Amino acid sequence: MARYVVLLRGINVGGHNKLPMQALRDLLETLGCSNVTSYIQSGNAVFDFDGEANGLDLQIATSIEHGFGFRPTVLVLRGEVFAQIAAANPFKNEPVEANSLHVSFLIERASAPDHDRLRSLAADTERYALTENAFYLLAPDGLARSKIAANADRCLGVEVTARNWRTVCKLVEMLAL
Repeated sequence: MARYVVLLRGINVGGHNKLPMQALRDLLETLGCSNVTSYIQSGNAVFDFDGEANGLDLQIATSIEHGFGFRPTVLVLRGEVFAQIAAANPFKNEPVEANSLHVSFLIERASAPDHDRLRSLAADTERYALTENAFYLLAPDGLARSKIAANADRCLGVEVTARNWRTVCKLVEMLAL
C-alpha cells in the first residue's frame, strides 16, 4: 500500500466548480482509496492506495464530471515524489511569509519553457526556479500582483496547479501520519 497526494485545479474558487471535500473523500473511497484525508476546500487530499495509481487521475476527473458537471485537472503524486518536490524548494528557508512562497506542480514536464518571457515578467522582488516536476515562485509582493503567477501555464507550456508553501508543508505533514 502506497501513500498519495491528489491536487485538483480550480475547484471551489469564486463560487465556481463547487466540490465539497466530503464528496471528494467519498469519491476517492469508491475508487479504492483508503485513509482519505482532505485539507482545506481547494482540492487537496492524502490517501493510501493498493496497487499502481496509473489512470487514477482520469478516473477522479471523470467521476467529478459525472457527479458535479465539471471536469477539473487532477494530479495524483506518490507521497515520496510530493515530499521530494517540497524538499527541493530552493526558497523554503527564506525569511518570508508562507503565502509569498508557492509551488506550481506541473501536470507534465515542461519541455519548452519560455525563459525569456519568464524573465521579462518577473518583478524585481520575485525569484523563481523550474525543475522537472515543479515551478517554485517567491513573490514577496503577493501572488495577486505577480505577472509570472498569472502566466505560468503559458510560459511553461504545461498546465500547473499551484499551492502556497503553508499548504505544501501541511500535505507533507499529513503524508507522515
